[in-house]
Amino acid sequence: MDNDKGTAQSRYENLSRDRDNYLERARECSRFTIPMLIPESDTTGTTRFPTPYSGVGARGVNNLASKLLIALLPPNSPFFRLRIDDYTLKELEGNQNLKTDIEKGLSEVERAIMTDIEMSADRVAVFEALKILIVGGNCLLHITDEGVRTFNLNQYVVKRDQTGNILEIITKETLSPETLPLEIQSAVKSRLEEDAKTVELFTHVRRQKKFYVVNQEVKGLKVPNSTGRFPLDKLGYIALRFTRIDGENYGRSFCEEYLGDLSSLEYLTKSIVSGSAAAAKVLFLCNPNSTTRARKLAESNSGDIIEGNAQDVSVLQVNKFQDFRVASETISRIETRLQIAFLINASIRDAERVTAAEIALVSKELEQGLGGVYSILSQEFQLPYIQRKMFLMGKRKKLPILPDTVKPTVITGLEALGRGNDRQKIIEFLQTLANTLGAEVVQKYINVSEAISRLAIADGIEVNGLIKDEDEIASMQQQQQLQQVAQDTAKNIDPQQAINAAQQYYNTQQQQEQ
Repeated sequence: MDNDKGTAQSRYENLSRDRDNYLERARECSRFTIPMLIPESDTTGTTRFPTPYSGVGARGVNNLASKLLIALLPPNSPFFRLRIDDYTLKELEGNQNLKTDIEKGLSEVERAIMTDIEMSADRVAVFEALKILIVGGNCLLHITDEGVRTFNLNQYVVKRDQTGNILEIITKETLSPETLPLEIQSAVKSRLEEDAKTVELFTHVRRQKKFYVVNQEVKGLKVPNSTGRFPLDKLGYIALRFTRIDGENYGRSFCEEYLGDLSSLEYLTKSIVSGSAAAAKVLFLCNPNSTTRARKLAESNSGDIIEGNAQDVSVLQVNKFQDFRVASETISRIETRLQIAFLINASIRDAERVTAAEIALVSKELEQGLGGVYSILSQEFQLPYIQRKMFLMGKRKKLPILPDTVKPTVITGLEALGRGNDRQKIIEFLQTLANTLGAEVVQKYINVSEAISRLAIADGIEVNGLIKDEDEIASMQQQQQLQQVAQDTAKNIDPQQAINAAQQYYNTQQQQEQ
């Protein structure tokens, strides 16, 4: 029954044949960098993984993953924009106030989404996924209300069409039978061997026209209440690739491109360590036919007087220092190449909060050093991730219902800094006008209140109650004018006339009271 045609398990085993070659290369890359990332199939929680002699690979993977994390999920800075489609935007061109109000509302929604991301532990899971992606080239994320789960390449299979769209995903998890729903526990236990303590849960995702259908199976039995249907842009599973190759179901890893340097560095470093240990060992050789006794020589303390001949004793040394120098110089050249490849430098501070300029610098490094891989991840990770987060927040009533004309957009490369890029454009525009045409032209043609509002929105600042509207400004100006008129009038009035007028007012009040 387990291998019957049509079950999720049989389909998983069928698709795993295509995956095995990618998995083996991923494990090889893992052995030279971080062995525990992509372990062998027979490993358990108690397995002790060998430590590579060289730590350059591990340091490079962690460094590159950190930079990718900062660029893909920048702290306290939206990496996306909620945009209105071109047709609706054209209709709003004649009403700037309404356009500004809509931008203000979309900015508030963006802040709500970023607040939810900041309060979650998504970055921890994404950082793990990025390390697996760099080493193995493939990784699967499952985004739920409880958080983000990471699946290694040995835990899932995927099938794509020629353009890279996902057609099928199957994950395999090992769990205890007691965690299954009560409705199928007895049926599953009846199909297990007597000493079996775990079962394999298969989650099958299939594309059907404009939807993805999801269901779970254990031992060929469907898990109750596990079937679901999701729109194409709301699927909780994101199958990531580090390098996209058309026609292939899986991607290639970054470490695979530098596997020659990584393996050479490992073997040379191992040779240097072993050779240095041998060179550090000192042995004294004593002529067996001499009057000098080896035992007395070994048992003697420093300063002791014993009988013997100095010529009978010699020191055994490993005279391979020149060979060590050649290996050491080769290691140094390989390390330099790997440091350049993994972007190991001091371009960004080791701090909890980084500035927009530092994020821009990292983004530039990723674009230049990795040949646009950051742009690939922005489309294959950032966009599906934010669409899924908006879907989940909408289900929890934490987001308003947005019309179909509003779509999240991730702008690739340096533009991925979101609304912060709009802020810089506005400032540069105003500075250009002032420097070219003069400050008087800026004051004459620029709507100051609108410019202030747009700058605040670009910075993600809540403007309600902070920036005065037109009515408040008009009322304040009118009050200031009245105060000025009153002051000018008081200056022109004769003091005696003021006293007489006050006396007359007092007499009138007294007559009315009588």
